[in-house]
Amino acid sequence: LHANARSTPYSRQLVVRRVLEEGWSVGLAAKAVGLSRKTARNWLARYRAEGEAGLADRSSAPRSIPHRT
Repeated sequence: LHANARSTPYSRQLVVRRVLEEGWSVGLAAKAVGLSRKTARNWLARYRAEGEAGLADRSSAPRSIPHRT
């Protein structure tokens, strides 16, 4: 996490739980935690693909840099 992060692992889990278990719409769940619908949909897709591990923080550094000398 960084100081200006809008989402935390807890808020990501909250969005997923509200949408999948409690039946909230994606837009309403996203608004409740201060995220955009697009971001909430991204977290839902990660959760569906990877489970709880998909909601963890990740590095944003590129995996490879082909032009590096």
